[in-house]
Amino acid sequence: MEFLNNINTLLVNSMGPLGPLIALGGLGVLLILAALPTMLKKKIDPFAKVKAQRAPPAMAKKPGDALRKGDKNDKLEKFANFLEPQNAEDMSTARMKMLRAGYRGKNSVRTFHFAQFALGILFLLLGVIYAMILSSKGDVSTQKMIMFTIVPGAAGYYLPQYWVKRRAQARQDEIISGFPDALDMMLVCVEAGQSLDQSIIRVARESAAGYPALGEEFEMVAHEVKAGKERVMVLKDMSERIGISDVSSFVTTLVQSATFGTSVAEALRVYSAEMRDKRVMRAEEKANKLPTKLTLGTMLFTLPPLLIILIGPSIHGIVKNLGGG
Repeated sequence: MEFLNNINTLLVNSMGPLGPLIALGGLGVLLILAALPTMLKKKIDPFAKVKAQRAPPAMAKKPGDALRKGDKNDKLEKFANFLEPQNAEDMSTARMKMLRAGYRGKNSVRTFHFAQFALGILFLLLGVIYAMILSSKGDVSTQKMIMFTIVPGAAGYYLPQYWVKRRAQARQDEIISGFPDALDMMLVCVEAGQSLDQSIIRVARESAAGYPALGEEFEMVAHEVKAGKERVMVLKDMSERIGISDVSSFVTTLVQSATFGTSVAEALRVYSAEMRDKRVMRAEEKANKLPTKLTLGTMLFTLPPLLIILIGPSIHGIVKNLGGG
């Protein structure tokens, strides 16, 4: 604290009341300028160079090609080394996080990190402006100036991360709520004579209205199977993409049924009954937690008025008698 106060006094004496803020802003600008060359420098992939050499000559472009192939996120391509993890494992983890939140675009990770960077800089600038306004109205300590500048920047940086986590959690809750109904519908379709692939397509179409996230997942499974991908791999990918234990158990049940040649309808009947029991148990658990959650509200909003009604007149009478005596 002594060191910061000395620096603050030195900056105020040399550059006036706005000296600490000017120094902080100059330091931020220098750091951004120092990071720009690294951001703009993009390494050339050797495989991309070989591919470009072996590629056939480019054909003449048609007038509508730019409109058909253009992507608004291609502007961030030059910043890929800065906005995307370079490690394959980290990139896979980031992609899975975005998939669980419902963002399936190939540039979703890049857009997410760009949003973090842009919002962090924007909120940082807003904090600097607010600190300048406060310093112009009166003397502001260095600690408050740093707090008014750094805290908004950190909030802007973590805001996209909070949004993605909240969206992923809401998506998982929606899938958990609609999964038992989807299993019952799938069981009805299979027992009616449809194949598993046809029942998945029907469930995806019917679930889209009430549970869009679940319908989207089943629709993706149907498209991947129709494209020729092995059904076991498609189901395992869906389980990993959703990240819910109930879906993982469902996928394991279907895989084992296909491996050992047992009846899919029987496996679906047993598992759908188990899912219905789990849904009832979750509802009972929430109902049992409700009295505990209401205890605090009852104590805060019921007990004080009751005490005032019961004890208030007696206290008023005692105070009146003491004053009269």
